[in-house]
Amino acid sequence: MPKDTSIKSVLIIGSGPIIIGQACEFDYSGSQAALSLKEEGISVSIINSNPATIMTDKVISDHVYLLPLTCESIEKILTEQQIDAVLPTMGGQTALNLCIEASERGIWEKYGVKVIGVDIAAIEKTENREAFRQLMVDIGVGVAKSKIANSFLEGKEGAQEIGFPLVIRPSYTLGGKGAGFVHKKEDFDAALNRGLQASPTHEVLVEQAVLGWKEYELELLRDSNDNVIIICSIENFDPMGIHTGDSITVAPAMTLSDRCYQEMRNQAIKMMRAIGNFAGGCNVQFSVNPADESIIAIEINPRVSRSSALASKATGYPIAKIAAKLAIGYNLDEIENQITKTTSAYFEPTLDYVIVKIPRWNFDKFKGANKELGLQMKSVGEVMGIGRSFTEALQKACQSLEIGRAGLGADGRQSRNLEEIMASLEHPSWDRLFHIYDALSLGVPIESVRKVTKIDRWFLNQIQELVNLEVELRRYSLNNVPEEFLYTLKQKGFSDVQIAHILGNVTEEDVYQRRKALGMHRVYKMVDTCAAEFPAKTPYYYSSYEGENESVASDRKKIIVLGSGPNRIGQGIEFDYSCVHGLLAAKEAGFEAIMVNCNPETVSTDFNMADKLYFEPVYWEHVREIIELEKPYGVIVQLGGQTALKMAEKMHEHGIRIIGTSFNNMDIAEDRGRFSDLLKDLDIPYPKYGVAESAEEALEVAHKVGYPVLVRPSYVLGGQGMSIVINDEDLEKAVVSLLRNLPGNRVLIDHFLDRAAEAESDSISDGEDVHIIGMMEHIEPAGIHSGDSYAVLPPFDFSDTVIHQIEEYTKKIATALNVRGLLNIQFAVKDDKVYVIEANPRASRTVPFIAKAYDVPYINIATKVMLEVNKLSDFTIERKLWGYAIKEPVFSFDKFPEVTKELGPEMKSTGEAIRFIPNLQDPYFRHLYKEKSMYLSK
Repeated sequence: MPKDTSIKSVLIIGSGPIIIGQACEFDYSGSQAALSLKEEGISVSIINSNPATIMTDKVISDHVYLLPLTCESIEKILTEQQIDAVLPTMGGQTALNLCIEASERGIWEKYGVKVIGVDIAAIEKTENREAFRQLMVDIGVGVAKSKIANSFLEGKEGAQEIGFPLVIRPSYTLGGKGAGFVHKKEDFDAALNRGLQASPTHEVLVEQAVLGWKEYELELLRDSNDNVIIICSIENFDPMGIHTGDSITVAPAMTLSDRCYQEMRNQAIKMMRAIGNFAGGCNVQFSVNPADESIIAIEINPRVSRSSALASKATGYPIAKIAAKLAIGYNLDEIENQITKTTSAYFEPTLDYVIVKIPRWNFDKFKGANKELGLQMKSVGEVMGIGRSFTEALQKACQSLEIGRAGLGADGRQSRNLEEIMASLEHPSWDRLFHIYDALSLGVPIESVRKVTKIDRWFLNQIQELVNLEVELRRYSLNNVPEEFLYTLKQKGFSDVQIAHILGNVTEEDVYQRRKALGMHRVYKMVDTCAAEFPAKTPYYYSSYEGENESVASDRKKIIVLGSGPNRIGQGIEFDYSCVHGLLAAKEAGFEAIMVNCNPETVSTDFNMADKLYFEPVYWEHVREIIELEKPYGVIVQLGGQTALKMAEKMHEHGIRIIGTSFNNMDIAEDRGRFSDLLKDLDIPYPKYGVAESAEEALEVAHKVGYPVLVRPSYVLGGQGMSIVINDEDLEKAVVSLLRNLPGNRVLIDHFLDRAAEAESDSISDGEDVHIIGMMEHIEPAGIHSGDSYAVLPPFDFSDTVIHQIEEYTKKIATALNVRGLLNIQFAVKDDKVYVIEANPRASRTVPFIAKAYDVPYINIATKVMLEVNKLSDFTIERKLWGYAIKEPVFSFDKFPEVTKELGPEMKSTGEAIRFIPNLQDPYFRHLYKEKSMYLSK
């Protein structure tokens, strides 16, 4: 049927701040849904407290409410806007839970608001573990043996009936919170108590543990005519026992028999129809016994999920966009296929390539954390590789992770400790994939690896093939490697760095030049959803080594924007926000805007955002060949965080134009030593400092500058490796640890200004004028990383003298560094004297916060200034903040209960929220200030 014409305005509920288990995939889903509804002439309002997202931007919706996700906020919106319907399926579990609460309070009924995209009763059936289990039994879908428990005694009885090993799953939780395996009786009581406490309804499912079974996901869409299509099948590389968010996943499914796949499809469709009569998206998870291919259902989520974003990027089928149209009444056959533009959306994608997703962890931020993976999700982000084969996609994903690996193994970072390797295979953590390669390269039989990991033999055979290719390559030198064999290595995903390492005594550049001499380079294939059965209109590409190149470079003036890669602590969704605005601004300025990124969760990797999208690792070899093909006017590195910035030196060496601030000036700011010398020349106060390359030198410097000292490496993001020390013994330990973990890096030792306040400024410069876009005062004292501090905009407690000094130093530094574009500076303030701590000539995590608070598109302005199409004087900037805005950091310490929650110079927060207050007498601010500022000396 056509769309429901009674729906003229829709409220979309967002997911709030980024936490482990609920990340920027919901920014992507919410943004897609909003744009999809606006296409239909529907007025869109959004509630979300996250200022770092594109979803909360004026380019996405008609009305943005940056409010806490509460029923009180919902009522405020409903009194201000005439809302006809609410779409709660784009904001993860947070949005669904809020929708249920509002329904129970009668809010939707009171204001005449229809819930679309999901059935409230369906949420209850899927989130209540016992209701879900009983429903599966009723419709004939297999489930694991289980028993619901609302008390400790019921849980004990369930365990006795089922037997060990078993799993405890709390109801109504996100990211596996409180869930866990219990292998033996003596561990059960503590695990049961944890689960009961984690559930908001004090309810858990005690369930048979199907450890070692294979895990699969299907992404479904259904319309109001009950037509259902399967968008994507996803297979977990890791067997049951690891949360799907922490699993390496592969699409399409690689090791399923057709019989089992068809049965899984049938069961998924039956499950979706059974949970309620609604039109929209659904994610279903299954477990398959590898011995006989018997299937059991794990769970069903009647909303878009983390896997929906992955499936959308894997197939090119925009699930959230279509789900939004289904929610307002359209049927699948009435919607245009977004890729072909000639067929309908009632079309199951066909893949002629393979995608591999690998999660990204930040255990380095949580010293002492239990790194073993299990039912509770611990990863903070993910990357996706696309290739013509599993191994090519796998190696590209490894190169995308930004953990210093050049691919899977063969890069000089392999472990040779067999005992350590085998322990890693049995107790999976972030590095198990690499240890599988190491084990096979040491000659451990595939069957031995399979027995201990329970990973399907097909995957292990693929990795063994890479090991075999490495062994064969060692027989050659660079000059006599057969051309055909070198071509095979590249098809299997080996990077030039890996090949150079295996050959020895040659460099990455040598391998690249040898390839170039042989005419061996990447070609680009289109992600088209239909295996080239129909012509595709979407400029969405990945690279491989094959004959035909499908990406034809235009003769337009082009700009390449480098993305920020995987989300991690210190580099999150705020940089994707910046990249998207950079693309939009470049297009507005008449350039062809090209995006390079490898993060499937983000809006920047939506094929509608750029004129051309390359879903490739933000890794030198890949970026270089894209630049050679496209021949852009220049490359923007300022918007993608440290990921893009780190590539600036290579580009500078190869004569590639960097848009905005020059490499040399960025390097002055990044190199703590050079930067301090600049401050000295400018007569700007800064803490006494010194540079050391050994523990002995560090002791000399510390004695000269005086304890306490801040110890930190150069060229890091998110305060990685920073610590405050107060004596020689602690200093030695800190320096030795840094030099071991970051070899080749110099250690900076600054005198730490104890009991100082902290502030920061963000500004834009066009080389002549400098405009300070925002100045913030931190509630926490200096010594707490700025990303972990509550920041207040504008400052609340600084004298005019201090504000004047901050303004003066900002302008001096911007001018001295000849900044073209953005600049973030951090300050310490003590006794009304301002000291400069550091400067970053790039987008910072605070720019989106300032842009939302003042309602000014600062990234667009900065991009046009960088591109030199505008001067700052061309813009009329009107700020709209009445009162104060507070940036609230959000943490995910609940995932690591064994870790101290103490904050310091190394960032630990996973996201942020924004809160507006009218004045400093606001009760929220007074409470916050009292709690947080007790150590400030006033």
